[in-house]
Amino acid sequence: MVKQNSVRAWILAGRPKTLTAASIPVMIGCALAYIYGHFQIIPAILCFLFAFVMQIDANFINDLYDFLKGTDREDRLGPERACAQGWITPSGMKKGIIITTLLAAVIGLCLLYYSGWEMIPVGLACIVFAFLYTTGPYPLAYHGWGDLMVLVFFGFIPVGCTYYVMAHGWNTSVTFGSLASGLVIDLLLMVNNFRDREQDAISGKKTLVVRLGARAGLILYFLLGLAACWCCFYFIGIGKLWAAVAPQLFLIPHILTTVKMAKIGKGKALNAILGETSRNMFLFGILLTLGLIL
Repeated sequence: MVKQNSVRAWILAGRPKTLTAASIPVMIGCALAYIYGHFQIIPAILCFLFAFVMQIDANFINDLYDFLKGTDREDRLGPERACAQGWITPSGMKKGIIITTLLAAVIGLCLLYYSGWEMIPVGLACIVFAFLYTTGPYPLAYHGWGDLMVLVFFGFIPVGCTYYVMAHGWNTSVTFGSLASGLVIDLLLMVNNFRDREQDAISGKKTLVVRLGARAGLILYFLLGLAACWCCFYFIGIGKLWAAVAPQLFLIPHILTTVKMAKIGKGKALNAILGETSRNMFLFGILLTLGLIL
C-alpha cells in the first residue's frame, strides 16, 4: 500500500528505472569530450543532474496529462502510474512539475557558466517539449512523433550539449555518437508502444506501431538496435577500434530479447521485455563509453 503523496509515492512517480535512459547520452558525451581532451568534471556532473531532473520532470508531466486525458485506464498494461493509482493527487503532481521544472532551469543556468548564452534556447526547448510531448492541442506522442523526439532529446541534444559545454564545438564523432544514443534509447519507446498498441488505438494515440502494425513494430525494434551498432563503425576512422567493436556485443542480448518479444506477442508479460531492453541499452552505453576512452 502506497500512502498518498508520501516520499515513496514520489519516488515511484519519478520512475527511477528510466534514469538509465537519461544517463546514457551524457556518458557518451563525456567520453567524446574526454577523447578530444576537453573533459571537465563539474560540467559533467551538472549535465548528469540536468538530464536526471528533466527525465523526472517529463515523467511527472506524462503521468499527469495521460491521466487527465484518460489514457491510463483500468486496462493499462504498463507499469502503474502515480496519478492513476491515486498515489499522487493531480494538484500535488502539478506542484511537483513546477518544482522539477524550476530545478532543471537552475541547473541549466549553472551550465551557462561553462558554455554560453547560446545554450538558453536549447534548455528552453527541453522544458517546452517535455510539455508538448503529451499536452497542448497537438500532443506529439499522440501523433506519432515520439520516436523523432527520442532521437533529438535522447540523442543529439544531450550528447551534443554535454560535449559542447566542455569543448565549445561539434564534430562528426558527436553526430554519430548522438545517433547511436538516440536509436538505442528509442528501443524503450518502441517496446512500450508495441505492448500498448491496442489500448493506444482505442485512445487515439497514433504511434508508429499503431500506424504500421505489430509486425512492423517488432522489425523496427530489432533494426533500431542494429542501426545503433552500425553507427559505432564510424569510430574506426578516428582510430577508436574498441568503440566500434565493443558495442557489437550488445547485439547478442538484443537478438535474444527480440525473439522473446516476438514469442510473447502481447499483454502484460511484455513488461519483462521492457526491463530487458533497459538492461541491454545500458550495456550498449557502457560498452560504447568504455570503447571510446580505452
